[in-house]
Amino acid sequence: MFQIGDNIVYPMHGVGIIKSIEEKEISGKKQEYYVINMLISNMQVMIPAGKILSSSIRPITDIMALKHIIHIFLDGKSDRALPWKERFKVNTEKIKTGKMLESAEVVRDLKRMKKENALNTSEKKMFDNAHEFLISELRLIKGITEKQIKIFS
Repeated sequence: MFQIGDNIVYPMHGVGIIKSIEEKEISGKKQEYYVINMLISNMQVMIPAGKILSSSIRPITDIMALKHIIHIFLDGKSDRALPWKERFKVNTEKIKTGKMLESAEVVRDLKRMKKENALNTSEKKMFDNAHEFLISELRLIKGITEKQIKIFS
């Protein structure tokens, strides 16, 4: 599915590059692993090839999908009626999907709330992480302009 050198998104970890596909023996069992260098944390992750699909790892979003995401980011409605604990749970689930649209919605909603009131510590950390993951992916999309990236800042 993925090749060496592919840029990917790993939910809850951000963007990375597939460095290699290696056969390793762990606990007496040989299997192939994708070796991924995560760009934000400067960490290396190994995922068994047989579990790559269930890990929710995905390719970087393309420029066509980004145009839809920008529209949702700018014009989408935010649900502000939820108490913060429920909102935190909903936002965590959105981030765990690994989908750029879901992450962009979290950034959008928390950004709007941040303008009105200070975020609590948990939501501030969530906003900072989601925003960093989002911007790091945007920078890897082919054909994106700096102006488009600034929309999310």
